Amino acid sequence: MKDTQLKQNPNPLVQYLKKPANEFTKTDIIKYIEENEIEMVNFRYVGGDGRLKTLNFVIQSKEHLETLLSTGERVDGSSLFSYIGTCSSDLYVIPRFKTAFLNPFSELPTIDLLCSYYDKNGLPFESSPENIMKKAHIALKEVTGYSYQVMGELEYYVINESENLFPANDQKGYHESGPFAKWEFFRTEAMKAIAETGGMIKYGHSEVGNFSLDGKEYEQNEIEFIPTTLEDAADQLIIAKWIIRMLAYKYGVTVSFAPKITIGKAGSGLHIHTRLVKDGKNMMVENGKLNDIAKKTIAGYLTLAPSLTAFGNTIPTSYFRLVPHQEAPTNICWGDRNRSVLVRVPLGWINDTNMINNANPLEPKVDNDFTYKQTVEFRCPDGSADIYLLLAGLTVAARHGFEMENALDFAKKSYVDVNIFHEEHKERCNSLNQLPVSCWNSSECLEQQKDIYLKYNVFPLDIINGIIAKLKKYNDKDLMTQLKGNDSELIKIVEKYFHCG
Repeated sequence: MKDTQLKQNPNPLVQYLKKPANEFTKTDIIKYIEENEIEMVNFRYVGGDGRLKTLNFVIQSKEHLETLLSTGERVDGSSLFSYIGTCSSDLYVIPRFKTAFLNPFSELPTIDLLCSYYDKNGLPFESSPENIMKKAHIALKEVTGYSYQVMGELEYYVINESENLFPANDQKGYHESGPFAKWEFFRTEAMKAIAETGGMIKYGHSEVGNFSLDGKEYEQNEIEFIPTTLEDAADQLIIAKWIIRMLAYKYGVTVSFAPKITIGKAGSGLHIHTRLVKDGKNMMVENGKLNDIAKKTIAGYLTLAPSLTAFGNTIPTSYFRLVPHQEAPTNICWGDRNRSVLVRVPLGWINDTNMINNANPLEPKVDNDFTYKQTVEFRCPDGSADIYLLLAGLTVAARHGFEMENALDFAKKSYVDVNIFHEEHKERCNSLNQLPVSCWNSSECLEQQKDIYLKYNVFPLDIINGIIAKLKKYNDKDLMTQLKGNDSELIKIVEKYFHCG
């Protein structure tokens, strides 16, 4: 990384150590701690509920710090994961130095590090969601020769007491500015903190959802990231959710990543953008168009879409969002720039026009190739997702697309270039396969497709069976029918899962 890039990097450790985070060593972390009067170290790791956990250490000496960073610590796995028994529950948590960041909330100067789980034999814990994701990436690389890059769109609502000044228009909040959008300062503060902890942010903005209800004001926002390595993308989404919640606590407001928080209003998704790369090149674009590599990947996503909901749509209210006419998918299909499909190919920079020169005549024309920015977007996941398992599942689906005999034919048949929710396209809509309509339905789909996830020993069988059992416990097979016309009971269900993920 060039010196100018290091100086512009918002992460204080990158600036101070004059090296990118992926080159951090134990010696670097100790140096930063000693020379910046850091008093505490926090180990962070994700539990079975998908939330960030914490282990605090007061630094007592250099020897203590050296030991801590060299050996990690023990934790009770049975209290972190439901499938671990109490009779043999100890796990190690081992810090990953590249994840080190200066805690933006601690009163005492504190360095936090994300950790990985290891078993009693000192091996990566087989059933750890993070390890499953890593195994999925290894299998993809071995089958295709390509690496996987990912980024997420993190949508959330800020909820506070209503005010009469500059009221927002109902469901018209998309890219709204202050004073009609009230929580831009919150969003920008979150973005700054996320960037300083290593998150690679593309942009932030207010989203469609904007309404008042029972004396409270609901404002939807979004923070979108830049595609990066699969592993780093997962870490930054997890840290970002923690930061947004911590800021909400600081300001005395509520935030929710829930897929649905009331009736008839925009839900919050967790759209995932993906691309396959090799030697720094986007392998999904050729001569300005999506190539067969991209279409095979899309075929994999569409084929496994029913079971991918088991990782990305994990609560009953997930399926209150996946309904027609809400810019959320219900049909298994793909298209260009089409927000009514499951897999969308966003508008890219694949033409040969020179828009910057046209808008700014004093600027010289540029010949740079911007096709590397092209991604493929998977639109059904939401904030209830287990981020590691969702990204692992998508990685498996991308790999599966290359192993399908009829992938290109399947992709061709699944392409749509119309709004399938319009009445004139009803026949086309009815010809498409549908996403699950409940957790119960999702569990059945995972049961049917589980062998693909088990292949190459990526997903352990006990994890797949555990997810199936958990989804069936919701017993929501006919929930949508039961709640039809009963808004009060529906709201109770929504409130139950308000702080999911």
